[in-house]
Amino acid sequence: MAFKIKLHRLKIVEQIAIVFFFAVLIPMSISGFIINNINQQAVRAQLRASAVMIANTVSDEIDFYSLNVNDRVRQLAFSLKYFKSDWQRKVYLKAVMKDFNSCEKFEFAKNNNELARISNQNITRHKATVYAKMQDGRYLVATYDTEALKKQLFRSLKDDKRQIYVLEDNGKLIAQHNYKEKDFEKTMLLLPKKMKTDEAEIFGDIKNQPLVYIKKDNPKITIIVNTTEKVTNKTINSNRFKIILSILAAVSVIFAVMALYIFYLYINMRQLFKGVIAITKGNYQRQVRLLTTAFTPHEIVFTANEFNKMASEIHKSYLQLKKNNKELKELNEFRSNLIDTVSHELRTPLTSIQGYTSRLMRQDIEIDEATKQKSLRIIKEQSERLKQLIEDLLTIPDIEGMRLRTVMESVWIPEVLEDARLLIRNKNNTEFVFNIDESFPRIMADKNRLVQVFVNLLENASKYADEGTKVVVDAVCDDKKAKIFVQNQCPIIPEDKLQKLFGKFIRMDNNTTRTTRGTGLGLFIVKGLVEAMHGEIKLKSTKECGFTVEVTFMLDNGAQD
Repeated sequence: MAFKIKLHRLKIVEQIAIVFFFAVLIPMSISGFIINNINQQAVRAQLRASAVMIANTVSDEIDFYSLNVNDRVRQLAFSLKYFKSDWQRKVYLKAVMKDFNSCEKFEFAKNNNELARISNQNITRHKATVYAKMQDGRYLVATYDTEALKKQLFRSLKDDKRQIYVLEDNGKLIAQHNYKEKDFEKTMLLLPKKMKTDEAEIFGDIKNQPLVYIKKDNPKITIIVNTTEKVTNKTINSNRFKIILSILAAVSVIFAVMALYIFYLYINMRQLFKGVIAITKGNYQRQVRLLTTAFTPHEIVFTANEFNKMASEIHKSYLQLKKNNKELKELNEFRSNLIDTVSHELRTPLTSIQGYTSRLMRQDIEIDEATKQKSLRIIKEQSERLKQLIEDLLTIPDIEGMRLRTVMESVWIPEVLEDARLLIRNKNNTEFVFNIDESFPRIMADKNRLVQVFVNLLENASKYADEGTKVVVDAVCDDKKAKIFVQNQCPIIPEDKLQKLFGKFIRMDNNTTRTTRGTGLGLFIVKGLVEAMHGEIKLKSTKECGFTVEVTFMLDNGAQD
């Protein structure tokens, strides 16, 4: 007999609870355990390294103190040879006593036995003995207070909680830091019998409380650093507590956020269910009202908004259709403008070419050589005009599609302007003034495209300049850029119409029937060419400067060097 098990389909709340358990609680618990172990290992290594560092620091302080004191006593012993009597020497020693910090007294030892006697007396009194041999064979003996040594040794370690002991060769304690007798006795029991010399060594059997010793031969002392339980608790145990506390805090915050999320999710899902039920019963005006907060999922908000949009979809479709009709009207107007402009610009040169060609082909009249040359010149000019118009029209798709190709090279502006002067059609015999010195730096641009830019700018400036005025070209530069200004005198163009001149088929007089010929593509093409060469172009029209075009290009820094 086959049994069919019907699986219970989980609700959203139940699914979130399961995901929370497996995706949050378990991974965070494992991560906390791993982080705690890694932190313990790192802190343990840090404790060992810092204990070794402290031992070496104390050892260096002792070496420095000992070397400094010995050198000073040796220098003093050397200087005593210049005094004739012991009375003079004692007076001198008494005078310099105040310059020897912590030195209690100076005395003379006649031989090694007397030196040993003084040294033994100082040991019983917990004093330090420093001596130097004099020229007459005697010893100058200085007695120092060991308290000064303690202050010097532990001056930089006064805030450290570790215990530090400095022992004589016989095991007697001569200096200490954070001393506790119980801890000192335990440390001495763990100290190995055989010790290495002049090298920091770790000993002891507690991992988190490393002990370090340094046994020195000169002077014969042993330095011990004890990491106490208090230091360990402040590092490993406190860090462990912080890690556990941070994980618990994170879990609590996640749990609170999840609870709020589930609450808002449940309320909003019920609103969606009610809206669907209302639509199935024919209530098409039902609107879903959500409780929207930071915990409301984007998908639910999106679904509710789309649901509410159904009632007004027809109206929105109408508005969209109206908008499309307006765009189509503008597109149709643009097409008409294109056809009208192109047909007007094509008809004039074609008429001239046909007329003068017909005249040259007539056999019934005799045409003199001057008339032939004039006719051929006009045919050539009108052919070039047609060619330029076609090139301008073919450039539009490349500019709009950002497919315009340029070959960047080092270009000299005066040469480009002279080439442009030769190519322009100066019908009004306008005078061009180029105020650019031959030493002007070279720029980075496509030379052929740059010539095309200045041909358009100079022709445009000449075409619309007031009668009898000049077209002036100036240039300035800084460390990185060069700015070229093309200026002509003409009526002021309002600011709101100035930027529109970069559009297609836009004329200054904005008239299709006009005496000044042109397609209205000049500035549009210039702007596209300049930007393709990584440059900038600006227009300005004021009473002082008339109409000015400012073109900016990058300097060729390599050429400058």
